[in-house]
Amino acid sequence: MRFAVMYNTAGYGTDPDALVRVARHAEACGFESILFPEHIALHPGATLGGHPIPPTLAVADPLECLTFVAAATDRLLLGTAVLLLPYRHPVVLAKQLATIDLLSRGRLRLLTVGLGTIEREAGATGVDFASRGRRADEAIDVLRALWTGGPEGVSYEGEFFAFTDLCVFPQPSGPLPIHVGGSSRAAARRAGRRGDGFFPGGMLLHAEREAQLDLVRSTARAAGREPAAIEYTRWGSIDLTPARVAGYAAQGVDRLVVSPSIGPVQDQLEELSAFAEQHIAG
Repeated sequence: MRFAVMYNTAGYGTDPDALVRVARHAEACGFESILFPEHIALHPGATLGGHPIPPTLAVADPLECLTFVAAATDRLLLGTAVLLLPYRHPVVLAKQLATIDLLSRGRLRLLTVGLGTIEREAGATGVDFASRGRRADEAIDVLRALWTGGPEGVSYEGEFFAFTDLCVFPQPSGPLPIHVGGSSRAAARRAGRRGDGFFPGGMLLHAEREAQLDLVRSTARAAGREPAAIEYTRWGSIDLTPARVAGYAAQGVDRLVVSPSIGPVQDQLEELSAFAEQHIAG
């Protein structure tokens, strides 16, 4: 089992010194990776999972955070949970992600993309909320085409994006895995068709989770892909017991993402140390 740390500036704040301390400590403890969430814009009355969220939540840009953490660490893998893919143009994003991967010496391994659930956030970026799933599918294809295209350029003709003989360099150090996040059956099918990993949301019943994982695998087989090659990531908690971790492993989970409690940074470091001693030691 591998373990990742989710760092949400909306809860922990945007103090750069605190972020560096947590990232370096997570690396020293043996955590595999650090992830950052995304919200581009919020508004009064917005809800997430049916719960109201303050419009003043300070969700820092995840790509900027990854670049910052990359400069402060040596081995920690970098990722998002989740990057709102439909709200970013894939040609620009291709260069941003390739640059982060190169500057971090190939550590951008856990890019997880999702659709977003706040309709006004989509509208603020000029994206039709109803078509954001199809837009995300095209964006994944565009990213991969640009990352592997040669000096002759690549062309693409889709519903949302079109270009001819386009070159976007530098390219990443190798194929960048794209994990798919989301709690819907559409997300599971997207992971099966296009994803290198599947990271479902936290508010699902056990039977729903099993059905979605089966859907990921059956969709992959139908697309001629190897289901076993698709990594399975789940949310965990900082107080996980070894028995619960073993239970996740029995369900086929490859990686658990945990977050320290909101509070003084020293308390967060101690929680990460205690977790590592129990689950990562050695």
